[in-house]
Amino acid sequence: MLSRVDAVATRLDDAEVLLEFAVEDPDALGEAESTVEAAEVVLAKMEFQRMLGGTHDKANCFVEINAGAGGTESQDWASMILRMLSRFAESRDFKVELANLQPGEEAGIKSATLRIEGEYAFGYLKAENGVHRLVRISPFDSQKRRHTSFSSVAVLPEVDDDIDIEVNEGDVEMQTFRASGAGGQHVNKTNSAVRLTHKPSGVVVECQAERSQHKNRATAMKLLKSRLYEAELAKRTEERDAMYAGKAKIDFGSQIRSYVLQPYQMVKDLRTGHETSNTQGVLDGDLDGFVEAFLLMSAGGGEAEETA
Repeated sequence: MLSRVDAVATRLDDAEVLLEFAVEDPDALGEAESTVEAAEVVLAKMEFQRMLGGTHDKANCFVEINAGAGGTESQDWASMILRMLSRFAESRDFKVELANLQPGEEAGIKSATLRIEGEYAFGYLKAENGVHRLVRISPFDSQKRRHTSFSSVAVLPEVDDDIDIEVNEGDVEMQTFRASGAGGQHVNKTNSAVRLTHKPSGVVVECQAERSQHKNRATAMKLLKSRLYEAELAKRTEERDAMYAGKAKIDFGSQIRSYVLQPYQMVKDLRTGHETSNTQGVLDGDLDGFVEAFLLMSAGGGEAEETA
């Protein structure tokens, strides 16, 4: 960090010298402006990293998506959120793995779990923790009426192996089953999917993304530890509902962000007030403005705090 500060100071000193030269050499003025702009870029990155200074912000994370009130509508909305968050993560060169997926009965998904790997993955994705509300003309309604749908997103930091989360193997019940998905694939022909139940807490996690039962169990165990760690934090701070949106009521009055596609185009974050009319861009994963607004509010001591 100090080396970056020194680099910015050096660039500003260079710009000052170039401004002096600009009296006789007009080209030096352009160089001075470019030097200052470069310094501003470095400062902006430093400020953003300062905002990502939470205990687990650098960690990989798990993102759990659950359809809420609204039946098929919300299950379709949940699949849209899955796509949106996957694209956002991929735009930052994060590695995205689908750890678990429960398809909807008619369309969309009932739930899904992503494992997102990359520096500051949790720091960026934690801004999405909460209930997301969609208003649109239903593609499933023959009368083309407007519907409101809800889905929740819960973001959990992946617990490092060096963090002491004691899980007694005797307290964990493992079940295996065939993974769901398109038929004919190897993954669906063997009992490679894994479900772990932590009997003392009742926490249940699943993983079916890999062909190997061993790999699925390892990922499921990581998710289980993250869930138990998050639960312990919540118990200590007595803020379980605020920290884990998946336990909140996924319905009216509990949303953090509204996505309105009809009768007008607007996405608005109800925590920060940040909004945009570029709804398609947001649904395609352009969440930078919302993430930055959330982190700025958090850094400024607003209501947005680290969610785990």
